[in-house]
Amino acid sequence: MSHNTFGHLFRVTTWGESHGPAIGCVVDGCPPGVPITAEEIQAYLDKRRPGQSRFTTQRQEPDAVEILSGVFTDESGQQVTTGTPIALEIRNVDQRSKDYGDIKEKFRPGHADYTYWKKYGIRDYRGGGRSSARETATRVAAGAIARKILSGVTIRGALVQIGNIAVDRSMWDWEAVDSNPFFCPDPATAVAWTEYLDAIRKSGSSIGAVIEIVAEGVPAGWGAPLYAKLDQDLASAMMSINAVKGVEIGAGMAAAELTGEENADEIRSGPHGEPHFLTNHAGGILGGISTGQPIVCRFAVKPTSSILTPRKTVDKNGEETDIITKGRHDPCVGIRAVPIGEAMMAIVLADHFLRHRAQCG
Repeated sequence: MSHNTFGHLFRVTTWGESHGPAIGCVVDGCPPGVPITAEEIQAYLDKRRPGQSRFTTQRQEPDAVEILSGVFTDESGQQVTTGTPIALEIRNVDQRSKDYGDIKEKFRPGHADYTYWKKYGIRDYRGGGRSSARETATRVAAGAIARKILSGVTIRGALVQIGNIAVDRSMWDWEAVDSNPFFCPDPATAVAWTEYLDAIRKSGSSIGAVIEIVAEGVPAGWGAPLYAKLDQDLASAMMSINAVKGVEIGAGMAAAELTGEENADEIRSGPHGEPHFLTNHAGGILGGISTGQPIVCRFAVKPTSSILTPRKTVDKNGEETDIITKGRHDPCVGIRAVPIGEAMMAIVLADHFLRHRAQCG
């Protein structure tokens, strides 16, 4: 299997399977001298870690990260990057492969079972193997390193919609995101989601969601036309996350409903002569290059395909059958996608920061 690496100057290669002994990644291109500890990486992994509420999978994985290479304790006693590849490992400790024994000959609708089998002639039926969202823990770890080289940049994510229930943007409060199990910026909507998702979970079904990631403090000038546009790479990064089926920047699809006058982000002179944009329909990117405004990206996550409701399918021999997916699964996989989206935003921005510095100083 090829194509396990993302990025150009800041490059992340991930490895491992859902039910293998471990998962991990190699981060290449991180500049030397960047202070980093396993504890700093762990703080972000803990946000994604499963089993923290009844609304996520009950698989109990501590997601404890170990730095295997690429760091050194300097003369001051501080652990810093050396400029060499940084290898990170996360051991899997709570696999229950027997949960998947009944489906090893069947293809789960909505999963990558059929496509992996057709492409490779073999598939790891234990939780999906390489196609499992378990792999995204390594992205979060890599994203923690990316954040360390993005001085002055703040990256935050929030869940803005579950099913047909969206947040009230007039009540948006970033401080509320860490005070509920949904990463929800609107406390009232978080209460509504609790009742809604409880019903979904108890019925054995699942539901989709929309996540919004915002990066503030990105200076104007990052990104490059024509084939290295910042929004192009962001779209690619978010689409690479498991179960993501749509990505939009700024106004996104809603821009089709706007007139030219409404959509244009008009400009006035701001402090110190810098341009001041009156709106941000472009999501902080014009011509593939950052404007200095907040970069806004949203992505839609489909419902978890592993559900208890019987579904029609076929087996490897083409025989029609029904399937029920047992095991421990998220009723809304979009919840834990918030820290993953933040990590992918950080990885893309770190890569573009290094590219911009290399070309423009």
